[in-house]
Amino acid sequence: MALPPAILLIGPTASGKTALACELATRFPCDIVSVDSAQVFRDMDIGTAKPDAATLARFPHRLIDLITPEERYSAATFRSDALREMESISAAGRIPLLVGGTMLYVKALREGLAELPQADPALRAQIDVEAAAQGWAALHAELARLDPDTAARLKPTDAQRIQRALEVLRLTGRTLGSFFAEQAASAVPFNLLNIALVPSDRGVLHRRIGERFVAMLADGLVNEVKALREKYRLDAGLPSMRCVGYRQVWEMLEGSLPAKELRERGIYATRQFAKRQLTWLRSMDGLTVVDPLDSRSSATVIAAVEKHLA
Repeated sequence: MALPPAILLIGPTASGKTALACELATRFPCDIVSVDSAQVFRDMDIGTAKPDAATLARFPHRLIDLITPEERYSAATFRSDALREMESISAAGRIPLLVGGTMLYVKALREGLAELPQADPALRAQIDVEAAAQGWAALHAELARLDPDTAARLKPTDAQRIQRALEVLRLTGRTLGSFFAEQAASAVPFNLLNIALVPSDRGVLHRRIGERFVAMLADGLVNEVKALREKYRLDAGLPSMRCVGYRQVWEMLEGSLPAKELRERGIYATRQFAKRQLTWLRSMDGLTVVDPLDSRSSATVIAAVEKHLA
């Protein structure tokens, strides 16, 4: 049987994903699923660019406001939750529309995840002792006997990866390749249309990022972080407080970042984040790339969706 259709709309921050998703949801029977590792946190609204109440009332987004800022949320959990929501949407005769910019989540959804064993500190220490005595080339040779496919991809000097491959072998008796084969077999069970918004002019994207961060400050981002610190038991190491914007405000409140530098530091961090997102996008295949700065971009996406659903 043919796989049910779904749409994935991804792109860097400030590229116009939310507005386009809402436009698609008015034209097609779509339900929106967020693909954003920051919007899963409750009470973090301004700095995550979460859609406002009016937008959410008209276009409900699934997988936002799931956990408190004290908690953690993994790519594996996202994949499980997203597939559940997609199946629910499809069963209701509607089309899942996944929207966001957390590229690790995108990769997990599209490709699956290899369920590798957790690191074993004692075993790693033992391998390090062996390497000190014999050299990493000898351990690479051992790996070549036991897992030739993995060894062929690694240089004899690649200590970290040799150690991990041997660790997995000794813990499970299985090769890395066998885990990755399972990962490939767990590809998303939907016929995905993958649309990537990639601005043709990086300068325009940078300007949008700057304008949006200034607007976040004006809308009360600093007070939002202060309220979070009062309501929850937080520290700088939590994923919630490592989010772009929140990290810089945290540093300012802790006194390690001068208040006068908050604006520029936040804008710079967001631009760097967008750069990493674009790097991820360039590494992905099977994407329909659309320039959101093109006046015909909406029409291009709508036409692609119509063709996908035909």
